Amino acid sequence: MRIALDAMGGDHAPRAIVEGAIHAARDFGVEPVLVGVPARIEAELRRVGAGALPVEIVEAPEVIEMHEHPAMALRRKRRSSIAVAVQQVREGRADAVVSAGHTGAAMGASQLYLGRIKGIDRPAIAAVLPTVGGRPVVLLDAGANVDCRPQHLVQFGQMGSIYAREVLGIPSPRVGLLSNGEEDIKGNDVTIRAAAIFRDSDLNFAGNIEGKDLFFGLADVVVCDGFVGNVVLKCGEGLVMAIRQIFTAELRGWRGRLLALYLLPLRGPARRIWGRLDYREHGGAPLLGINGVCIIAHGRSNARAIRNAIRAAMGAAKHQVPVLISAAIRDEKAAVLPCLT
Repeated sequence: MRIALDAMGGDHAPRAIVEGAIHAARDFGVEPVLVGVPARIEAELRRVGAGALPVEIVEAPEVIEMHEHPAMALRRKRRSSIAVAVQQVREGRADAVVSAGHTGAAMGASQLYLGRIKGIDRPAIAAVLPTVGGRPVVLLDAGANVDCRPQHLVQFGQMGSIYAREVLGIPSPRVGLLSNGEEDIKGNDVTIRAAAIFRDSDLNFAGNIEGKDLFFGLADVVVCDGFVGNVVLKCGEGLVMAIRQIFTAELRGWRGRLLALYLLPLRGPARRIWGRLDYREHGGAPLLGINGVCIIAHGRSNARAIRNAIRAAMGAAKHQVPVLISAAIRDEKAAVLPCLT
């Protein structure tokens, strides 16, 4: 399987991108297609000792910076690394694309060169989050669409359900609607109208889900607009980081060192717990609703995060998630709303 990578995208590019790609090539047998400035990519390949691994370099002399407007940048920089990487998928030279760069540019390039699935109004970012019970929850939209209509939320639920079932192996995923209360009357106008549509759909609707219940596994797919979803995602990430720093601060000084010795037998479980909460273990989030596989990784992704983002891309490509979503939208029996077609 061939995965195209935006080698110039991300806070630690191209070093982390190239290193993560080499780890993935060794661990998963994937063939990375590194898109960017050849001289810089080649220097990183020599540094990590890529050797005879099957790595292809595709030249892209331009980079879309984080401060640039995505639509304008894509028009001006047609040879940018993200644009050329997405084109690798369109031309059949890669099975999926991974980018830790400008999220808006990755979304724009995906829609421009791959197109939306017919019947899907808005693509959505599907973030996979941990839960107390160990089974992941899919949160979407995690940042692609700030304002949504009720039918958009229903489409998110349908796409998220397919991803949870086919890629995460969750049979009959329960779909919840993120709201400010579990009662049917709670929520704004959009969520109340969306809940009514969900109840009449063929999806396994679990009702409204409060923010405090997101990580307790009350639903396998949780739907919201991209503004709320991105705030939830960043709050969760910040909370995990804050807890780790607070814990580290408590272990300073002689009392902290004594406590650390007492807790030494718990080092293994603590590492496993941190691994479950670490975004780098999930790698990246798929952009659902486009005619291809695009994984959007965190801008601060290190090599391990890129390796795992490639693994996520391989899973989505292997299960042909875009094909499944397209088939579900076309199938009258799977359609959840007459206005979706």
